[in-house]
Amino acid sequence: MVHLLLVIIYLAFISLGLPDSLLGSAWPVMYKGFEIPISYAGFLSMIIAVGTIISSLQSERLTKKLGTGKVTVISVAVTAAALIGFSCSHSFKALCFWAIPYGLGAGSVDASLNNYVVLNYASRHMSWLYCMWGIGASAGPYIMGYVLALGRGWNTGYRYIGILQIILSIILILSLPLWKKTKNSSLETDKKSLSLRQIVKIKGAKEVMVTFFCYCALEQTITLWAGSYLVLGKDFSAKAAAAYAGLFFVGITVGRAISGFLTIKFDDITMVRFGLLIVFTGILFLFIPFGNITSLIGLVLTGFGCAPVYPCIIHSIPRYFGTDKSQAMIGVQMAAAYTGTCIMPPLFGVAANHIGVLLFPFYLTIMLFLIIFMHETVLKKCKV
Repeated sequence: MVHLLLVIIYLAFISLGLPDSLLGSAWPVMYKGFEIPISYAGFLSMIIAVGTIISSLQSERLTKKLGTGKVTVISVAVTAAALIGFSCSHSFKALCFWAIPYGLGAGSVDASLNNYVVLNYASRHMSWLYCMWGIGASAGPYIMGYVLALGRGWNTGYRYIGILQIILSIILILSLPLWKKTKNSSLETDKKSLSLRQIVKIKGAKEVMVTFFCYCALEQTITLWAGSYLVLGKDFSAKAAAAYAGLFFVGITVGRAISGFLTIKFDDITMVRFGLLIVFTGILFLFIPFGNITSLIGLVLTGFGCAPVYPCIIHSIPRYFGTDKSQAMIGVQMAAAYTGTCIMPPLFGVAANHIGVLLFPFYLTIMLFLIIFMHETVLKKCKV
């Protein structure tokens, strides 16, 4: 039963990844069809992020009330409905409407599942579970690129992903009896929820929130704008860029598969530091102007470096702040992360409109240095 539940959680992480990179891969085609500025992708990204922030902040209360299993089912089902809504949209206003449940469906399940895995499984499982997320995130652009190559339009791409989410929702519903009591499941219900003010006062909390803000700002900026960078800055075709933008997620997926084994030997802190060094190397490749191949290598390396950062920091939360505060801390960290996805990619869109998309690697470098500084500050304050 325990192993079967782990398989179900793996599937849930795939479902979390499937929609994450769709907008970035489809946008070079979408914005032309709607006859709107390229920067409008930032508005959609912002709406989705606001929804995830709201649901992330409510994750502790929802998990205590419903349990992780039900929160996961509801969230994936809501996301599936939003994707089908996207596929039926024929105006930018309709996309904005469906972006609301698109975001609300992601936040609470992300925080709830993360805490469940942190408390009940080893670090290697966290890396492998996020490898599953990477499979979903990598599959999204390739499905979209395949659909566009067939000339069926971006709507069909969203419809295919929506159908996959519906299938995963059904599987999750059937799995509800498996979410039985575990050694740490009592933590879902036995204590009063912490307020945001109480959480922020915890030593190191603000710094780890900024770390997540900057990390997800970097990741989402790549997700949303890598395709446009390849088209407008490196002269790729829209169809090729839709597929190649997914190389970032290929790097993450392969990296997390490998990270799962490396965490057996190296601790989470070492993994995070090593990953950030590889991210720096990947961004350097994006700066190199010697042919398109360097940009593709840069995307793969950046993804490979990002691989251990997110799961290893999350898995360290009980060590930093204690198991009794882990759900609350992960919830506000998810909110901080999605605030980063809400603000920073649209900000790059504005900058790209006025300066140009070649600003892309410079923007990523700033985010990376902030991540490094804030993470090291967390370690000092928490005395790890």
